[in-house]
Amino acid sequence: MRNATLRKGPTLMPEPVDAIVEVRGVSKSYGNVEALRGIDLDFPRGKLTSLLGPSGCGKTTLLKIIAGLVNADAGTISVNGRTVSKPGPERAFVFQDFALLPWATVLRNVAFGLELRGKAAAEREKIARHYIGEVGLAGFEDKYPHELSGGMRQRVGLARALSVDADVLLLDEPFSAVDEQNRRKFQEDLIRLRTTQNKTFIFVTHSIEEAVYISDRIVLLSPRPGRISQIIEPEIDRSVDPDRIHRDKHYLDTVEEIWQGLKQYVD
Repeated sequence: MRNATLRKGPTLMPEPVDAIVEVRGVSKSYGNVEALRGIDLDFPRGKLTSLLGPSGCGKTTLLKIIAGLVNADAGTISVNGRTVSKPGPERAFVFQDFALLPWATVLRNVAFGLELRGKAAAEREKIARHYIGEVGLAGFEDKYPHELSGGMRQRVGLARALSVDADVLLLDEPFSAVDEQNRRKFQEDLIRLRTTQNKTFIFVTHSIEEAVYISDRIVLLSPRPGRISQIIEPEIDRSVDPDRIHRDKHYLDTVEEIWQGLKQYVD
């Protein structure tokens, strides 16, 4: 086995990036509760960026504003240089609770976004079958959501997001409802899909270990109101065995460094 550097050291002040999503001056309040304040952030094209921080820091709110599901009180969001304020075909959302159609088969659920976009039946079925295979569900096309495990339902949601060929995939803690074994497998699958699909992923998680393992870039948010606290680039070589990464001193040091920065916010 060749030697590999898992991490050159976390980059605290990253170089300028080729941004596909640009967030400028975004603030959001819910009544008297200020969720986000003055967020300025770029998301690099073709990379996986995780949003990490204490509960209530506005991670999911920021994700939904980027998706166009929630409107900001101030500031702008642009994707591919175009200002956006509502959902669009260049973005796809993977929900924490799967959000599948209970009366539809796996095939119909995955093809649903394509159906809404007016794709012909034969074409959308071909595309849907391809992505069902990509997420490891080949053979389950005719099953219904109630016949699937939680992990399998989440795979359906991911396949649905991939099938519409959006430039940006937005994932809101998509693995939180599955057991640890499936979570590890999902993480490896996500790393593979990020490479093979050449998409930009924005990923919300509460897990420091998960963020360090899967991310090209980690954005740490401060407690409410959420603001950018730190940006870290782990620079992990994920071509090596996953178990080796989890045992590597550089990986463990990065996890500990982030924990030291976040633990002050834990009650």
